[in-house]
Amino acid sequence: MKASKTEETEKFMSTVRSNERVIYKICTFYVSPEYPLNDLYQEVICNLWEAWPRFRNECATSTWIYRITLNTCISGLRKLKSRPSSVPIHDVPDTLLEPDDMTDDIREMYRLIYRLPPLERSLILFWLDEKSYQEIADITGLTVSHVGIKIKRTKEKLVQMSNQ
Repeated sequence: MKASKTEETEKFMSTVRSNERVIYKICTFYVSPEYPLNDLYQEVICNLWEAWPRFRNECATSTWIYRITLNTCISGLRKLKSRPSSVPIHDVPDTLLEPDDMTDDIREMYRLIYRLPPLERSLILFWLDEKSYQEIADITGLTVSHVGIKIKRTKEKLVQMSNQ
């Protein structure tokens, strides 16, 4: 028996609420003056809603949400890069949501991560979220071995960046 439209809407909203922190976390690393957090978040939610009827539970809901969120953020970056930009971004934007208990070391680590190219940034964020290499591969479309290599190189790059 097929669920009613109201039931499907409620199920979708419940899924979004339970994954809201993950969505915001990914979005905060792709914001810019031209693409504020609320706009990016809203676009992710719209894309999730549009894709919801086609979600077939072939992967974990969180994997599906990560993939759509990441693809939305990266495609938003591509759109911005195709337009001339007048404001260079060198540091984490003010809209980054920071918990009150965030130490200076962690804040600095996130600033360094923000300076990475989009793919490396995504891979490290997934790794920090304790996603397995297989989950990261499922989300990004990379092979598991490529994920491992990229994460290792990105961690080395972050160490070099922190020593400069």
